[in-house]
Amino acid sequence: MPRFDTQKEKPEVPRFTRLPRHVAIIMDGNGRWAAARGKPRIFGHRRGMERAKDITRACGDLLIESLTLYAFSLDNWKRPKAEVDTLMRLLVKYLKSELGEMMYSNIRFRALGERGMLPEAVREAVREDEEMTAKNSGLNLNLAVSYGGRKEILGAVNRLLEEHRGGTLPEGPVDEAAFAQKLHTAGQPEVDLLIRTSGELRVSDFLLWQIAYAELYLTGVFWPDFSREELYRALKDYEGRERRFGGVGGEKGR
Repeated sequence: MPRFDTQKEKPEVPRFTRLPRHVAIIMDGNGRWAAARGKPRIFGHRRGMERAKDITRACGDLLIESLTLYAFSLDNWKRPKAEVDTLMRLLVKYLKSELGEMMYSNIRFRALGERGMLPEAVREAVREDEEMTAKNSGLNLNLAVSYGGRKEILGAVNRLLEEHRGGTLPEGPVDEAAFAQKLHTAGQPEVDLLIRTSGELRVSDFLLWQIAYAELYLTGVFWPDFSREELYRALKDYEGRERRFGGVGGEKGR
């Protein structure tokens, strides 16, 4: 595993006057990237996994607070079993191989999604990574796996209903802050920048609550080719936008 043990070894990081606190990425295009090279889809998924490692390190270098990567949606379970099984094995490999890097880089790992649908090997790797990195205070790395935005919102509603039935929920209406605490991303900022690769123009049931005011950056670059330079390009684009949040005056500063 590559390690950047000295400042000299780290890739040069450009300067930004304003950065998002929370970046979310829909990592799309692995299969098409592989097909364009006459390779099986899994070849693209392997390359995509390596790209996820590099982009995570880049966000850590930039001191971005949270990064959420959309790795596997609830709808992805509809794919051929052989492909899903291989993806799950790759996921276990990723979780195990990156634990040392996450500890070294002070990254806190969390998995978002329906864990009960995951194979036991994946659940165990997730538990280990979350427990080992729980006290880390750097980048929050969220991996959305077996995830659906509507399912997350329904889960939050049902947890509030359970608290109401149990008498632990105060009387009166639930505000946005209280509702957000029941989401998988509780305690983290809402998404400032949503990136989608491969040229698709949809959000695909991803963080539907959290992206309410996110800036969108859509690129035709397939995920396996989404380099640090592509990330910097997206961040430069974000830097030049005026964020009004429904008002008139734009956001100034980070």
